[in-house]
Amino acid sequence: MTDTVTVDSLVLANHVEVVNGLLYVSGGGWTDHRRPLPPGGAPLPSHLGIGVCVFVPWNETNRPHVLTVLIEDEDGNPLVKIEGHINVGRPPQLPQGAAQPVMLGFPLDVPFPHAGGYRVVASIDGDEAAKRWPFRVHDVPVAGAATGGGPTGGTPM
Repeated sequence: MTDTVTVDSLVLANHVEVVNGLLYVSGGGWTDHRRPLPPGGAPLPSHLGIGVCVFVPWNETNRPHVLTVLIEDEDGNPLVKIEGHINVGRPPQLPQGAAQPVMLGFPLDVPFPHAGGYRVVASIDGDEAAKRWPFRVHDVPVAGAATGGGPTGGTPM
């Protein structure tokens, strides 16, 4: 066990949320995202969730820490940056020396500028030992709608 605050786990999912200190993950663990690409149009924002578990050791409770979560392209250019402060207290019944996990969930709609490689990076207090989750975005062309007056292209009545 470490004596510093660390990002213990990081997951990319279709959806995440935290309820009563528990991280709920739907469709978690993916590394390939296929987004629909309308004909002649720009891709729509992609809905995804990032789940993070931060481990806070006893000696780091009641102290402020900064969590940073980034989505970067494969060249390290930031696309999304989430930054927040964590300050975990000690509940009265917590045994001396016990560490505390903190669950965080970030539901996002992300406009990826292009298909290709990306990664989620989560760190505490600028720690170089950040957790990383690589993934790829693939464009899937969507067939165009029929032209004309009706669903089959005929003349409306």
